[in-house]
Amino acid sequence: MPRPEVLDRIKEAEADADEILEEARREKEETIADARERATEIRREAEEEAAELEEERLEEARAEIEREKEEIIRDGEDEREALVEQAEGNIEEAVDYAVDQFEEAVHAQT
Repeated sequence: MPRPEVLDRIKEAEADADEILEEARREKEETIADARERATEIRREAEEEAAELEEERLEEARAEIEREKEEIIRDGEDEREALVEQAEGNIEEAVDYAVDQFEEAVHAQT
């Protein structure tokens, strides 16, 4: 093969190699860009899921607090009613005691 043809073939091979390298570089950059985009999407989805989970847990906690509050209120009302009944029973005893003391004081003066 004559020397100019060999040089032309070498130049063609170098040009082909340059094209292959350029295509590989573009594919690499596209792959990296796609991976970054996907990573951003995954992070966004994870943040959304975390926010939803946080809201669910807050709602559950609020519901539990509400149940506990209602139970405390019921217990307080039951205790109040028991104290009122006890106090009402004590009123009669207190009145009887006061009347007895008054009668004793009156009898003691006479």
